[in-house]
Formats: sequence, C-alpha cells, structure tokens
Amino acid sequence: MSDPLTAVKTVETRLFSLQDLTYRDFVRSLLPTVDPDTVIGIRTPALRALAKEISGTPEAAGFLSVLPHRYYEENNLHAFLIEQMRDYDEVTAALDRFLPFVDNWATCDSMHPKVLKKHLPEMLVQIRSWIASEQTYTVRYAVGLLMNDYLDAAFSPEYPAMVAAVRSGEYYVNMMRAWYFATALAKQYDAVLPYLAENRLDLWTHNKAIQKAVESYRITDEQKAMLRGMRRKKAE
Repeated sequence: MSDPLTAVKTVETRLFSLQDLTYRDFVRSLLPTVDPDTVIGIRTPALRALAKEISGTPEAAGFLSVLPHRYYEENNLHAFLIEQMRDYDEVTAALDRFLPFVDNWATCDSMHPKVLKKHLPEMLVQIRSWIASEQTYTVRYAVGLLMNDYLDAAFSPEYPAMVAAVRSGEYYVNMMRAWYFATALAKQYDAVLPYLAENRLDLWTHNKAIQKAVESYRITDEQKAMLRGMRRKKAE
C-alpha cells in the first residue's frame, strides 16, 4: 500500500484530468443530496476505465483506505474498485466498510460486483444485516440486491416480506422499495400481488409501486387494469 494521503492526492489529480464541465452541471442537477462543490464532472465510462487501470495497485489500496472521500466521483471510483475485486469475502468486507459513507442514490445503485451473484445464499446474511441498518443507502443497497438478484430462480416468498417490513421516512429507501415491488410484479406477479391487494405496504410505497408497474412493458394490460383499481387514497 502506498501512503494513503499521497494516493488520494494522486487519484484526485487523475480525476480532475478527466473533468467535463458540461457534464458536471448535468450531474449536479440529478443529485439533490450531494454538495454541488463536490461534483467534479466525470463520465461513468471514464471512471470505470480508471478503476480497471489502477485496480490491485498500491495506489488503489491507499485510496481505498481513506474514508470518507471528499468528491462524489471519488465515491464512485471507490464503488468501481470494489467491483474489480474477485474474492467474495474481500468484496463483502469492502462493502461493509464503504456503505455507511454512501450519500446518494447514484453511487449506491452503481455497485454491482459480479462475484456476489456466485454467492447468493451467503449474501442473504449480509442483506439481512444491511436491510436492518439505520443508514439510508445501506438499506437501499440491500433492497436493490434483492431486486436485481433474487427475483428469478433464487426467489423465495420471504424476500418481499423483508422489503415490506422496512419502515422508513426516507424517500430514497421507499423509492427503492416501490421499484422492488414493481419489478417483482413483472417477475413474480402471483407471489407479490397480495402485498398490494391486502394493503401490506405504506400508502406512498403502495401507490408508487403501482405507478411504476403500470408504466412497465412487462406487465400485461389486464394486470395493469387490476393494479390501477388498487390505488389507495390518503384518507385510508
């Protein structure tokens, strides 16, 4: 590992060399929870290429050891360096350390380490821990994993129950919960329909899930008509 502070300065220099000011202004408009002054403005393919280039180097190790980061793109680079890891235990340890510092939906949703898909049963231990967290984006990440990796062959009825049990006043948690149920309706319609038919979700997530579902091309017209009839009013 190189000196951590030196590694951070070196990485920051590399990041600013990739800056796109027009893109920076666009990204700032998408991230209301992020201080605009911390957005450099770097396109994702360039960040992923940098992560691939420095992965496994002493420079990367030094950079990863320093948290929290100053810049939004440093967080994204951190996420993409985790994606480059190939050992399951190394990845889960890195995620455990990093997730409490994630402060926006884009960084949260961008982390897809391929090794996790090879360890779905083991991952459930981590998911149960993360979904019970008090950290907004740790919970969002857990729900996202259940949506992306556990709605097909690995599906079990206990998973939508885990998502339904989350109670949060955080917009970015509940939006992911709604997204989960909308996707689940497309993939496991009969299994998850009772969560809407029996009003098992809070009102906002219930209605948002229906909105997203009826916008989906994977939901049939008949199903969409049924779901529209399940929308709830605030007075309930």
